[in-house]
Formats: sequence, structure tokens, C-alpha cells
Amino acid sequence: MPQLVRNGKTYPVDEEGFLLDWTLWDEDWVELIRLDEDIEELTEDHLLILETLRDYQAQNGRPPRVRDMTEATGFKMKYIYEMFPSGPGKGACKMAGLAKPEGCY
Repeated sequence: MPQLVRNGKTYPVDEEGFLLDWTLWDEDWVELIRLDEDIEELTEDHLLILETLRDYQAQNGRPPRVRDMTEATGFKMKYIYEMFPSGPGKGACKMAGLAKPEGCY
């Protein structure tokens, strides 16, 4: 099973680098993905998106579909792409510790 490691913590991931257990999510995970995404600095909007996506997961038992992210976050898709260069599913959901959402290739 693939793993990512930061500060002595091991994170089991799938073949695309998504965290297998969203309850293992923490600041070290966010930093791992921030560096991988080449995001210079996390803003309040980044953190709001992560919180919103995690709340969606907790309430619905699954990550939001990509098209639901704009509704869940209140941000336009273009803005989410600006914040997460690899996209809302591959970037935002991955950083939030969620599985790859439906409709995300």
C-alpha cells in the first residue's frame, strides 16, 4: 500500500495519493499536499474550502461531487482552480483528506 510520510507520521494513500482514512487528516497532511500542489501560502479562503469540504463529508458520508463544490463553498469554479492548480477534486479534496470525488478524472 502506498504511503506518504511527514514529521514521522505515515499516511496510507491510494495510487493517486488520496488519503485512505479521512480521519487521519491533520496539519501535516495539509502541508504535504500544499507542497505537492505548489501552493505558496494557504489563505483564509483555502481553509474555508477545506473546512466546508470536510463538513460535507461528515454530513453526507462521501466527498462532494465536483459540481457540488461551488454550492458547498460558495466560490466559483474558476476561483477554486486558481487556488488549487490541479483542480477542485485532485487538489482541494485531496488536501481536505477526502477521497477522489465522483466525476473527477
